Amino acid sequence: MSREEIRELRREQTAAETVLWDLLRDRRLLGLKFRRQCPISRYVADFCCKDQRLILELDGEVHEEERQASHDQNRDAYLRSLGYVILRFPNRQLFDNPSSVLQEITRTAPCLRPGLAYRKP
Repeated sequence: MSREEIRELRREQTAAETVLWDLLRDRRLLGLKFRRQCPISRYVADFCCKDQRLILELDGEVHEEERQASHDQNRDAYLRSLGYVILRFPNRQLFDNPSSVLQEITRTAPCLRPGLAYRKP
């Protein structure tokens, strides 16, 4: 994927991506630097903290389709083989209960790299 295509993905992010980005940007969560629409090998992660090797994916309804679910499983297996941990969240969970998404990230990230402290936005 070209740089221009990645820039386009950032400009046209989904509503769910906008919500999560507002919660993650500027190191608002645990002081972690997340990138959005981050290229990793042949894939583009919705959000990635390269220091932690943590990928966050938001899944809309299309991810419930069998073909897309199979693609996601293969993609995740490949990214895990590169040393990444992948957390997937349904868009609905983010809209209905954003704190549950943040709690899952805060439970996972310190296990990847101990000693991180929470930083209020």
